[in-house]
Amino acid sequence: MSDTTASLSRKIGTAGDLQSVVRTMKAVAASSVGQYESAVRALDDYYRTVQLGLVACLREIEQPLAPAPAQRRETGPIAAVVFGSDQGLVGQFNDVMADFVIKTLQDLAVQKTVWTVGERIRSRLTETDLQLGKSFILPGSIGAITPLVGQILIEIETLREKGDIAQVCVFHNSPHAGVIYSPACQRLLPLDEVWRRELTAMAWPTKNLPEVMNGGAATLLAFVREYLFVSLFRACAESLASENASRLAAMQRAEKNIDELLEGLKRSFHRLRQSGIDEELFDVISGFEALTKG
Repeated sequence: MSDTTASLSRKIGTAGDLQSVVRTMKAVAASSVGQYESAVRALDDYYRTVQLGLVACLREIEQPLAPAPAQRRETGPIAAVVFGSDQGLVGQFNDVMADFVIKTLQDLAVQKTVWTVGERIRSRLTETDLQLGKSFILPGSIGAITPLVGQILIEIETLREKGDIAQVCVFHNSPHAGVIYSPACQRLLPLDEVWRRELTAMAWPTKNLPEVMNGGAATLLAFVREYLFVSLFRACAESLASENASRLAAMQRAEKNIDELLEGLKRSFHRLRQSGIDEELFDVISGFEALTKG
């Protein structure tokens, strides 16, 4: 059945309303992207500072070490913390992360438990053979990240004391130029000999070597706590920045599609309206000619 001017007018109105919603979501996503990207840049500097603090402490208490193994061997149960999204309209954000987690963990011959941050990524991983453990609510702002990180760290410490986990890996999407984001994985625990050697290999940024005051062991423990905290905080912030960047890209595509749809509907509306006007004019002219001949 062909469209009428009334039905086309309704479609144009509906498309206009949808366009307003998309533009609002686009503005919100753009604002959030800027907020989280600023937090990520600040965290990069702080993360570097914490690393340098660890380097200073480790070099201060460094003892002669046995040769490091050629390759780190994965032993003991693994807890994988996976950051996804709680909301939709993010394209392949959760699918890309789920595939990356599966590919990374599938060849490890140890017990693996996945902790999810976000309902969407959890529902995606439910369809796999991975064993799902704890579920955490994804924060909706920078200020809400700190309580989440505290919950995860408490859970890690509790299970490590019981001997239920020996390793912790963190999976998240990280902002990446050209492709919006890319999946990343960080081995958070254990802080073993390989980790120590890699860290102490970092070059000190100045010629003045640091000196640890008031007890190296206590200072090292404080830096280790901060290292774990900022690692999880940065992973969450990068994931949120990537999520909103993906949503922004999706809204930009949707806005473009709606603009094209509106343009086509308006052309059809004007063409149909002009056709109706032409028909009415032809009827008037035909009636006038009939009356004139009569």
